[in-house]
Amino acid sequence: MPKLDSYLFREFAQTTFAALVVLMIVSLGAVFADVLGDIVRGRVPAGMMLAQLGLQVLNYLPLILPLGLMLGLLLSVGRLYRDSEMPVLTSVGVGPRRMLRPLMMLVVPFVLMIGACSLWLGPWARQYSQQMIEVGQRSLLVAGLEAGRFVELPGGGGVVYANAMSNDGTRLGRVFIYRQDEGRMDVTSARTGTLTVEGNTRYLTLDEGFRVEGPMDGGKDFRLMRYAANEVRLPDAESRDIGDDPELMSTLSLLPDGRAEARAQLHFRIAPPLLALAFALLAVPLARSPPRQARWGRIILGLLAYVFGVNLMLVGTNALAGGRLPVALGLWWLLLPLLALGLWMYFGDGRMRASRRAAA
Repeated sequence: MPKLDSYLFREFAQTTFAALVVLMIVSLGAVFADVLGDIVRGRVPAGMMLAQLGLQVLNYLPLILPLGLMLGLLLSVGRLYRDSEMPVLTSVGVGPRRMLRPLMMLVVPFVLMIGACSLWLGPWARQYSQQMIEVGQRSLLVAGLEAGRFVELPGGGGVVYANAMSNDGTRLGRVFIYRQDEGRMDVTSARTGTLTVEGNTRYLTLDEGFRVEGPMDGGKDFRLMRYAANEVRLPDAESRDIGDDPELMSTLSLLPDGRAEARAQLHFRIAPPLLALAFALLAVPLARSPPRQARWGRIILGLLAYVFGVNLMLVGTNALAGGRLPVALGLWWLLLPLLALGLWMYFGDGRMRASRRAAA
């Protein structure tokens, strides 16, 4: 029945796409809040906000796509039951097993896409994001400083003004800095300035200038200093070693790595596509309901099952990284039973049960 397959596939795909759009909008707001928090704390330069937002969304796709697939199938299959279409299909011999082909036409590409995001795209996004942050922390130009304009220092440490700036954003001319700390103000001016980085600490080295420090609420406790060189410490930058951090390593680099953290990260990247397949199989029997009955209870049940499974995955990953679980066990203790449960519930859905008298 090619027309039936086309109809069911269209129903599954349209509802899943709509669910994904809603999930992406909600997730985008949460990711945007996280990126803004990092910018306020000075961990991410403000000029990289949009780039970091896109990279973070790519990082969370392996967790968003399985939920969107499951909710889309729950809504679409539940609508078939609510509108009495499934009883009609069942009467002509089309049961849940016959729906496997149009279901797999949607699920298989989704699982492959989730696997690509989890194994390749997500690690690349994390690594590229960290590289952009490290490059940006070494340039005040990327941090949002412009020549001839007062700009707040990264992390809210004060206000800085520079009359001139080099093309790479590391050398400044005619610098003015105003800071406040515990009721005292600090005004510093310099002829030139240079941004230097020592580890995770950044310093703005000022040459040939004056510094005035005093109370903000009045008084005569002022100090005036003329200096040949002065260093102003900027908010510390977060730096992670890409070569040793398992979260920033590629999947191929994790395969020969025998560390517990690397093995845990490898299992964490393998889990999302298998979880998506298991939840897709569970969605069809969970969506079964009598005609004209509310379907939101089963959707909430499916959502709770997804949250419970993902939390177990995160707990298992932390236990593997901490050595509390054997590496050989991995996350298979979660994935294999969940896949078996999904297969058993899917192929057992709609099966007629013999009465006890007939069985006897």
